[in-house]
Amino acid sequence: MLSTTARIDAFAKCRPPDVLHDVIYPYYQPIQERLSDVEVVIDGRRVLMAGSNDYLGLSNDPRLKAAAGEALRRFGAGNSGSRVLNGTLESHQRLEGELADFLGHEAAMVVSTGYQANLALSSLFGSGDLLLADRHIHASLIEATRLGQARLQRYRHNDTAQLAELLRAADPATGLMIVTEGMFSVAGDLCDLPGIADLATRFGARVIVDGAHDVGLLGAGGRGAAEHLGRLSAVDVQTVTFSKCFGTTGGAVTGPAHVIDHLRHHARSAMFSASLPPACTAAALAALDVIRTEPERRRRAIAAGRRLRSGLAVFGLPMVAADTPTVALEVGDAALCCRLWKELFDQGVLANAMLPPSVPGGKALIRLSVTAAHTDVQVDRILEAVAGAVRRVSPAHHGAATA
Repeated sequence: MLSTTARIDAFAKCRPPDVLHDVIYPYYQPIQERLSDVEVVIDGRRVLMAGSNDYLGLSNDPRLKAAAGEALRRFGAGNSGSRVLNGTLESHQRLEGELADFLGHEAAMVVSTGYQANLALSSLFGSGDLLLADRHIHASLIEATRLGQARLQRYRHNDTAQLAELLRAADPATGLMIVTEGMFSVAGDLCDLPGIADLATRFGARVIVDGAHDVGLLGAGGRGAAEHLGRLSAVDVQTVTFSKCFGTTGGAVTGPAHVIDHLRHHARSAMFSASLPPACTAAALAALDVIRTEPERRRRAIAAGRRLRSGLAVFGLPMVAADTPTVALEVGDAALCCRLWKELFDQGVLANAMLPPSVPGGKALIRLSVTAAHTDVQVDRILEAVAGAVRRVSPAHHGAATA
């Protein structure tokens, strides 16, 4: 029997990666004050946000704040219970009805976060099912596949040829589900939904799409990547988060009524968690109204993204191809990525450093995102900061960055 002195410490694994030194630590920067939709104070300095997911600039909108304030006054700060017992509000049910109608589905279930919405999917993943998931799906979807009982196979990112091979090889007696994001959260590129939809029809598979980053932003009516790509009816189940385009927090699953009813009684992340607070529910309802009636916000966010992307292209920097407000600068080396992040921060621009495990090893990147609230002057300021950061950190890009 091992003595206590010889036993391995179970906490020995708990140490940060070597690349994360204090001088370039890119995470958990405390915001002290919010000055505007896109400017904050960090460590006493005015900083321009270039990594926010508030694509429509709604989190500081007076209408959302007024709706949230009224709900807070009427119902308090929380619901003190789960949806299934005593935590369901009339506003939850109203939001569910409006979301389902907006996305063209029969029903919806509102939960407390977008992460929980994806975890709720695990109750659909039975032992007789096969999940075919894009390799770039969000961590919450990966966790859902682990919690479920279905067998999981991953296909190369947006590789419908490999997806077709996996579908063709599947046992005919197996239930098939294809899981993807609409707009991928890290790089801002879109799934090949037309290709996925055609394969789903051919092989009898169900299609599940995480619309966290695209619902509200893409499509003529703001219904997301599915509408933008002309395949809205191809999506069987959709998850949504309220922490991006809706400017608050919370999430939902939409789909056929019998599927949503199943989730209400079997999805542990929803059943055993406190319900979405009244203020957030009211804010989400107000945001949905804005999404339906103010398409100019979507157009402005996309235009800001195009301005940012075209400016970065002049520098000759490697980027993931997309036409969204999110731009992923491919860096590769994690230490170099942290240095670039620090240079940007020193110039008053807060970007996102994406390191493993959020991206594969050797694939570190800087994620930049702009919103409807960014002015052209502010987008140009981000471009100037990137040019300066690249010039200081990567001499190989000096000529391109000063072009």
